[in-house]
Amino acid sequence: MIILLKTGPHFTDGICFCVAEIKFIIFNYSYKLKAMEKTVITVQTSVNAPVEKVWNAWGNPEHITKWNSASPDWHTPRATNDLRTGGKFSSRMEAKDGSMGFDFEGVYDEVRDHDYIEYHMPDGRKVVTTFKNNEGKTDITTSFDAETQNPVEMQKGGWQAIMDNFKSYTEGLK
Repeated sequence: MIILLKTGPHFTDGICFCVAEIKFIIFNYSYKLKAMEKTVITVQTSVNAPVEKVWNAWGNPEHITKWNSASPDWHTPRATNDLRTGGKFSSRMEAKDGSMGFDFEGVYDEVRDHDYIEYHMPDGRKVVTTFKNNEGKTDITTSFDAETQNPVEMQKGGWQAIMDNFKSYTEGLK
């Protein structure tokens, strides 16, 4: 409810003031909604291996520590993974020189073996990964909510590099 008060020699002065305030409130609300919109980034690869082999390499901590890095100067010294709906995962990602590192973790919201993984991270961002059998190959697509600290292209490049490492590692497994 808006109550108009006469603020000047003319009643319309109060109306103009209120209209200006309403425009300002609508602009701010619109700006805040725009800032809250999510950016979803997608990366993908096709692995020359059957989906069962791909699924095992993706979900087994012993394998995760061997492929989960975006560049040769980073590594994942430890990983845990309870790959089931409601399960949790955690990977410690570090620069090999020890200069920096972080824990990457989340909780699985939905897991369908050999097909679909959805999880959320502690900050609320969502990630969905699909695995599609394609004539003996496996197409993997991951879509994730971007974070706000790093540029979108940098995030996409990092996640794609990890996906590429996964492909190379998995195709090299016996």
